[in-house]
Amino acid sequence: MPTLETTPKIRARMSKQRSHDTSIEITLRRILHAAGFRYRVHRKPLKGMRREADILFGPARIAVFVDGCFWHGCPEHATWPKNNAGFWREKIEKNRARDLDTDARLAAAGWLSVRVWEHESAVEAAERIAALVRERRPGPGRSTAEAATEYTARLVAG
Repeated sequence: MPTLETTPKIRARMSKQRSHDTSIEITLRRILHAAGFRYRVHRKPLKGMRREADILFGPARIAVFVDGCFWHGCPEHATWPKNNAGFWREKIEKNRARDLDTDARLAAAGWLSVRVWEHESAVEAAERIAALVRERRPGPGRSTAEAATEYTARLVAG
């Protein structure tokens, strides 16, 4: 990775960027909790995987990731900095590749990865997540794996 040339002012500003508990994350969690959903926060969905989901619904096997527009290269809002352009392009492209890899690993293990952009409406994102959790939640006589398999089969069928 190219070296990062920076100033103390920029370093101080960047160190204040939150990676957990951003305003969209907190709002999303509050809406889901108020709707009666229970979840884990900042947990690894799979053992041995060094990536954490922002919100995790274990029984439904749903991992929610709230992605920042800058850090994850939002198609609507991504900007490419002029200072240290090579460093930032490489950093953001690696983040994108890691996100795709995470989604693929989770899918292979029967999990559904849900991506929420920081610019999205928390209410709309919560409604989308709630519908998925209800659909994948195991019911009476149905295991988590069965619920996830049925959901995936319906998606494939169209």
